[in-house]
Amino acid sequence: MCAATAGEGGGRALVADPDPYGARCRLPARHPLLRIREGRDSTLSGAAKGARRALSAGKRWTSLRVRLIVVFGLVALTAAVSASGIAYWLNREAVLTRTQDAALGDFRQEMQNRAAALPLRTTEEELRRTAEQMSGGGGEYSVVLLGERDAGKPVVGVSDPDRFTLNDVPASLRAAVDEEQELTSGNEYPYHVFWLRTTLRGTPYLVGGTRIIGGGPTGYMLKSLDPERQDLNSLGWSLAVATLLALLGSALLAQVAATTVLKPVHRLGEAARRLGEGRLDTRLRVSGTDELAELARTFNSAAESLQKKVADMSAREESSRRFVADMSHELRTPMTALTAVTEVLEEEQDSLDPMVAPAVSLVISETRRLNTLVDNLMEVTRFDAGTAKLVLDDVDVADQVTACIDARAWLDAVELDAERGMMARLDPRRLDVILANLIGNALKHGGSPVRVSVRTSGDDLLVRVRDHGPGIPEEVLPHVFDRFYKASASRPRSEGSGLGLSIAMENAMIHGGDITAVNSPDGDGAVFTLRLPRDGSGVETGDGGSADGEKGGEGGEGAGGRNGRGDGGPGHEGQE
Repeated sequence: MCAATAGEGGGRALVADPDPYGARCRLPARHPLLRIREGRDSTLSGAAKGARRALSAGKRWTSLRVRLIVVFGLVALTAAVSASGIAYWLNREAVLTRTQDAALGDFRQEMQNRAAALPLRTTEEELRRTAEQMSGGGGEYSVVLLGERDAGKPVVGVSDPDRFTLNDVPASLRAAVDEEQELTSGNEYPYHVFWLRTTLRGTPYLVGGTRIIGGGPTGYMLKSLDPERQDLNSLGWSLAVATLLALLGSALLAQVAATTVLKPVHRLGEAARRLGEGRLDTRLRVSGTDELAELARTFNSAAESLQKKVADMSAREESSRRFVADMSHELRTPMTALTAVTEVLEEEQDSLDPMVAPAVSLVISETRRLNTLVDNLMEVTRFDAGTAKLVLDDVDVADQVTACIDARAWLDAVELDAERGMMARLDPRRLDVILANLIGNALKHGGSPVRVSVRTSGDDLLVRVRDHGPGIPEEVLPHVFDRFYKASASRPRSEGSGLGLSIAMENAMIHGGDITAVNSPDGDGAVFTLRLPRDGSGVETGDGGSADGEKGGEGGEGAGGRNGRGDGGPGHEGQE
């Protein structure tokens, strides 16, 4: 509060207010300079939000490292902008308050020492001279004094007409200065010092004013705040540079932290990849007692348990393969003897006792079925052991299909659609096994006529075998190439072994091809499609290995066939 009171001897004097810039002395209206400051603060806040949005909408977060760097950057940016904004605001208020205190204090003192000494009825010259004296007192501000020459005739004295005149004083400030305050216990003086910050001609200024209590001139001062603005601009640039450095430092810190944290994670990922590739002896080096070390211990324990279980399973699988292989080889000798006996019995079947003949026919049939089963088991064993090899040769596919059909006396039951001269590099024996199984399966479980067509599609050879039977049940289709699959649990026994289509698929896959089975779109029969590469590229070749000198898989042995039984046509001996 700033007020005037009567001095000793009835003189007039301006009394200093203990707090001339308190709430009661400040002009309550908002001012352009205040809006400028608030606009700058909002600009800084908007820049921070824009940066966050740009970072969020920028590069897709494809790695944990990028996420860590972005998070560190956002945290550092938020902290730096907040700290810089608070520091700027505090320094701004401190600088402006210090300038205001000095300027308004000096102005109040000059008003008390010089303006209060002027007569109640003064002249323009006296006011001008006093204003110049007040302005030249070291306050570095301009002064306007407003007095009365006669009753109702105002007179104005200006220290610097080119810089500051009465017209430059805001009307709100003049009204506040001229308003006489009501005297109360909390307000001892009728007039106070008021001030505000404004902008004139693009330059910020401090404008203050007061009047003499008991009569006398009213004084206004104008103080330029441009030096303070320049100082605050320099401070703002310094804080912006500090914010940028803090952001860069946080990025470097995030990079170091990411390297420290992600390096064990990267090692864990590499170890998991090697483990997935089958390198079950992969282990991680454990160091420390933190969460990552505990994760490494857990990984090592899981890898060790997995390695043990896989080793046990491999041992059991290998034992099973050896058992099947040994059993098949052991059965070959008695089967050879039984085959010779059944051939003799078959030749003498017509001369046997009618009571004995059915039993002999059953023995002959079951012996052949057992012989086929042993041959198929040996073929499956070779595939499982990885010893099956291809003996590739350039083959005329039409001639090969014709030979397969003719060797099994199927010429009257099969329609062949194939052009001669269609060459492919294949293993003739294994192609014969595939065709025998597919065609024999169609003849036994499908319906006549069976149609075989041979076409080419790019670098592939396509052989389609279609029948006109009832088709394959939808629930059976996914399992037709499974070993020993029986579609009907009530009829588990069949003439076939249930391995024929499985062996056909294995022979197609060793060529780099496959076989698909679907029902005909018109609902009339099933279609098996064999796809093989024509040039034999990408397949393992050899001299035949254990594949030579053995019997080929029996024709028509299907995994369940149409009725869940593995039946088919007669077998075809491989070339010795």
